[in-house]
Amino acid sequence: MKGLVFLRILFLFIFTGIGYSLGGVAPLFSAGLGLIGGLVIVIIEMFSRKASLKGLSSAVFGIILGLIIAWIFGATLDQFSFPSDFPQDMIQSIKLIVTFIFVYLGLTLGIKGKDEFNLVIPYVKFKRQSQREESVIVDTSSIIDGRILDIVKTGFIEAKFVVPRFVLNELHALSDSTDHMKRQKGKRGIEILHSLKKEPKIDVEIYDQNVEGVKSVDEKIIKLAQTMDAEVLTTDYNLNRIAQLQGVKVLNINDLANALKPTFIAGQRFSLKLIKEGKEHNQAVGYLEDGTMVVVENSRRLVGKTVNIEVTSILQSSSGRIVFTKLVG
Repeated sequence: MKGLVFLRILFLFIFTGIGYSLGGVAPLFSAGLGLIGGLVIVIIEMFSRKASLKGLSSAVFGIILGLIIAWIFGATLDQFSFPSDFPQDMIQSIKLIVTFIFVYLGLTLGIKGKDEFNLVIPYVKFKRQSQREESVIVDTSSIIDGRILDIVKTGFIEAKFVVPRFVLNELHALSDSTDHMKRQKGKRGIEILHSLKKEPKIDVEIYDQNVEGVKSVDEKIIKLAQTMDAEVLTTDYNLNRIAQLQGVKVLNINDLANALKPTFIAGQRFSLKLIKEGKEHNQAVGYLEDGTMVVVENSRRLVGKTVNIEVTSILQSSSGRIVFTKLVG
């Protein structure tokens, strides 16, 4: 993105210089017109992100495309009959300006479309060089959670992890908090992030540019994901729902954990140690290794013991899974 900003500024300087050189008796006025014209073209290019050519994946291909279009324009211009007193220098200047415009547009479209390369030619398709080019924006909750490190070590995610600067600032603010719990969360998040950067299986990039127009961290993450066409990794339920409503793909670690929990069916039997009394009358509660709560009916007197139980029903909610059972025999 920094290279694209530099290219836009360079385009404005060159376009202003062209206006100045063609100014004649009023070079400053012509330079101003050149600057205004360049700004108009840059603004049009910036608002054409959604219409960018996804078939372009390199700046070289963009330059070639721009030159071809400019050549066609020049050849078409030569077919018109101009008056004999019409200055030929003006025609050459028009060709030069149009060539420069199309080369710039082709180059910027090539930069923005470099992640995907599909030529609109029958039976010809260029695939991505590597899945690692895909980006996943990591939010504060997923870093503090810590399970992201275990997921990366398994090799299931090979995309580039993007950590926005405002997420880092939020972690630093938590680590400097006077509240002990928040301070511990912030320190844990920073340690997890350091461990992620040491992992050879993924790339971790710190995104320094700020997201303008929004204030909250969640809104910035969603807008950044839309701009970068990236996914969001989170454990935040609210961020998950809002991002999905706005068309952003979300990788929720809690959903992954729930999907990997063992499946129970009615009538299945197993042994469990009862930990504490339940909320309802004569209930006891135990927990599986993955943290799933198991409620056992008519077993309050057996708290602290290991009992044989049988599954009666399962309740799945947004907060997790609860297994209801009864004593065997």
